Amino acid sequence: MKYAIGIDYGTESGRVILVNITNGDIVATSVTPYPHGVITGKKGKESVLQVPQDYLDVLAKSIPEVLINIEPSDVIGIGLDFTSCTMLPVNEKLQPLCELQQHKDNPHAYVKLWKHHEAEDEAKQLTTIVQNEKWIQRYGGIISSEWMLPKIMEIANDDPALFEEATFFLEAGDWVVSKLTNTLTRNSCSAGYKGTWHKETGYIANETLQKIHPALDNIYNTKLAGEVKSTGTKAGILSKEMSELTGLCEGTPVAVGIIDAHAALPGAGVSEPGTLVIVMGTSSCHLLLSDNEVLVPGISGVVEDGILPGYYAYEAGQAAVGDLFSHFIKKHNANFQTLTEQARLLKPGESGLLALDWHNGCRTPYVDSTLSGLLIGEKLSTQPYEIYRALLEATAFGTRVIIELFENNNIPINKVVATGGIPKKNTLLMEIYADILQKEITVIENDQAPALGAAILGAVAANAYNSFPEAINQMASKQSITYKPNKENEQTYNELFGMYEKLSTYFVQQSSIMYDLHKLKGEKQQ
Repeated sequence: MKYAIGIDYGTESGRVILVNITNGDIVATSVTPYPHGVITGKKGKESVLQVPQDYLDVLAKSIPEVLINIEPSDVIGIGLDFTSCTMLPVNEKLQPLCELQQHKDNPHAYVKLWKHHEAEDEAKQLTTIVQNEKWIQRYGGIISSEWMLPKIMEIANDDPALFEEATFFLEAGDWVVSKLTNTLTRNSCSAGYKGTWHKETGYIANETLQKIHPALDNIYNTKLAGEVKSTGTKAGILSKEMSELTGLCEGTPVAVGIIDAHAALPGAGVSEPGTLVIVMGTSSCHLLLSDNEVLVPGISGVVEDGILPGYYAYEAGQAAVGDLFSHFIKKHNANFQTLTEQARLLKPGESGLLALDWHNGCRTPYVDSTLSGLLIGEKLSTQPYEIYRALLEATAFGTRVIIELFENNNIPINKVVATGGIPKKNTLLMEIYADILQKEITVIENDQAPALGAAILGAVAANAYNSFPEAINQMASKQSITYKPNKENEQTYNELFGMYEKLSTYFVQQSSIMYDLHKLKGEKQQ
């Protein structure tokens, strides 16, 4: 038996799986919660930080746990995925600046998690400056505050001394790979989607960088230096130090990293165009392969070889899904099962409620973290389960917006696949999605698709397979369940979706209320 290890770095924990490379069976699993968790409010209300040592703790604890019953020499490759853009400043030895005594209380020295939104002003400034440049159309015409450059600009504006001290700004996934191999490597997936890199033209021209911010002058040759390597290729081999930490053999091939949601596409068994993969977790990420590069407004990006070689890979997303549901359940001290059973008894439209799912901002199509959630139709008689159902429906409406965005730009979607823990757990949600999208939805029974996708990358990087399609065919998840749309609900949901679109358009294009409230809140907090 030969195995690959897949490491899935999520928002709150890291998961390590041991996979039989012959059939994709997951032989062992270990999850390590981050000891320091998610740190919020250390700089501002939209500040979301982490401690980088937590990521190494995942390696030290979980890898030995999955190796208990096998010989380390039987592990032929390692792959990992990571949230993005999750970035950190390091020195020339790749040591995080937050580990230095003089910076232990400085929030800018820590990891800025993907959903850190303090750089919204910088993102809007950047977008305004480059709005007429052709390359920005690959990102729907808007730069997100979640991406690399706005987060770097935030540090340059708030703490110029720390900015100057940082030797590199790294994606956390690239930092872990670099620590594993002692070789600085940047992955094409994160660089393409979150760092404005393009396979043919490279990064943004330095002339443009100088216009954006003086601190960005020549930054791709200095603080963002490092070879960009394609997903699925080998980043290097496991170092002696990391061999001792993990129990794996020195010299084991380590794959170039990939964004966590994007790893779910191969993990879910997708290797060709026409299938939309919805990775549903804290947020939702929508991924789609295509033979063509089309500049679609409002998407998160299109990157050649961004997920699998030979294809253009599109990304869109919703910023609050699992976060939204769990927040509501905690707020009302409700029981998930009871709430679901009550909500299931409602007919579409029966509650008289409609929600906008922008509680963590809107990723697609408006790419704006200042937008906020909305519930309309609430009365004194409104029950929690009615609101809960309206929130479930709102996320489905948000996904329908994304699907229609692609289809209206001549990118066909023939099949919808959902993966992650939520689709497997929440059958009502999947029934609602099928009805609102009016498409069959295939739910992958295995909720470890990102980790499995990472293991597939590790196997390919180790030359266990000659191609991705071959590896995916052998190793990807096979078990699934299909949800079919209920035609009886189609008309009502079409009406509700029309209302959802009107509300969306109104609060983005006709009313400044959401923006004014956000501005007022910021002024009062200062």
